[in-house]
Amino acid sequence: MNPKKNTPRRWPWALLVLLIVALAVFLFFRMEGRPPTVTPAMDRTALGAEQTLEIAVADPKSGIRSVRIAMATEDREVAILERTFPSAGIWAGGAVRETTVAVPIHPRELGIADGPAMLRLEVRDYSLRGWGKGNLNLVETPVRIDTRPPAIEVLSRQHNVAQGGAGLVVYRLSEPCPVSGVMVDDQFYPGAAGHFEDRTIHLALFALTHEQGPGTSIHLTATDEAGNEGRAGIPHHINARRFKRDTLPISDGFLDQLMPAFFNQVDVPPGASNFDIFLEVNRKLRVDNNDAIRRIAGRSDNRIHWQGGFVQLPGAANRAGFADHRTYTYKGRVIDEQYHLGVDLASLAQAPVPAANAGRVAFADFLGIYGNTVMIDHGMGLFSLYAHLSHMAVAPDQMVGKGDVIGKTGQTGLAAGDHLHFSILVHHTFVNPLEWWDGQWVENNIAAKIAAVAKP
Repeated sequence: MNPKKNTPRRWPWALLVLLIVALAVFLFFRMEGRPPTVTPAMDRTALGAEQTLEIAVADPKSGIRSVRIAMATEDREVAILERTFPSAGIWAGGAVRETTVAVPIHPRELGIADGPAMLRLEVRDYSLRGWGKGNLNLVETPVRIDTRPPAIEVLSRQHNVAQGGAGLVVYRLSEPCPVSGVMVDDQFYPGAAGHFEDRTIHLALFALTHEQGPGTSIHLTATDEAGNEGRAGIPHHINARRFKRDTLPISDGFLDQLMPAFFNQVDVPPGASNFDIFLEVNRKLRVDNNDAIRRIAGRSDNRIHWQGGFVQLPGAANRAGFADHRTYTYKGRVIDEQYHLGVDLASLAQAPVPAANAGRVAFADFLGIYGNTVMIDHGMGLFSLYAHLSHMAVAPDQMVGKGDVIGKTGQTGLAAGDHLHFSILVHHTFVNPLEWWDGQWVENNIAAKIAAVAKP
């Protein structure tokens, strides 16, 4: 037999085998059975009057074919989004392998009434499974449609607030709200329940900065679980205040005494002068330290630890007041301007420092210009701060009573002499300590309001 005569007959079989292998490879990759992944960025199961739902979709093998989003109730289904994505060809599948779809959802515009509903997400890929329709990932999420904003009723009556001072408002919400409180211009002061038998009643401490006087906007806000916001005005009167202006000459002796300790606390070149260090300390480190204080004051116990007026350093003279505007001069020229956000009290050197009122120690450590610093959380966003201490006698999370010794006065940080820098904060805002030292003010503006609402 001549083998050459059989050679042509093998080619069709070889070609057929190659086609079968190619088809098998094609089907192996193009008929894969893994459905697309769907990650809806939905942090709640209640949908309000308006929201945007973000959905991350991915299919790394076959690519994304289509996305459909619908809302279904007992008697109807409404399509919210129907989107198809381009193909990259029969061999490659879909041109889009992953994407994020942002979908505005307005139930009223869709004609969907408040009540239970089903949110349906349907995503298909470019696999040839399902007779060419692709793999389907169907995600159904039960939701509750709630388009009505919460109602807010103000229960406390008089709200006389001073520029640079604090206030308290008591209010009732018509439904549970994860977020509620007071807006002062663009600053938010959270409220909380749990202080009355009626859990719908909340209270909130709020404040005005030393620069917020008459004309400052103040109102209540509440956002329910569906994201609906309700607002209510607060009847109030703002008393204007004028604060002292002072000039502080900076001497070379002052710089030589204090600036070397700050060299490693600020970003200055190796050859920086004490004058350059001072400017960096007074301008930047001061801001950084105040921001750190505000962050600490952003985490407060949801209970009232304090009672009555606050006590101050015994036998102390007032050396500097709250919100004093300080102009710093050096060799006769103005070099900086800052506000003093506390009261400086001078007594005997290393005098025992009492806790102004009961509370939990929130901070006890060295803090830049404030030196050794203790902060006490008195609850509901109210904090006291004690700075420049030579010694700290308390530790974080320790409970202290009114008058307990928390340390001794000193001159750590940016202090040329032994004294106590004392501040009061309401959440993130420094306020005038004089109000809280006044027991009658605390009774009239805080305690009496709470007691009046608590009466049966």
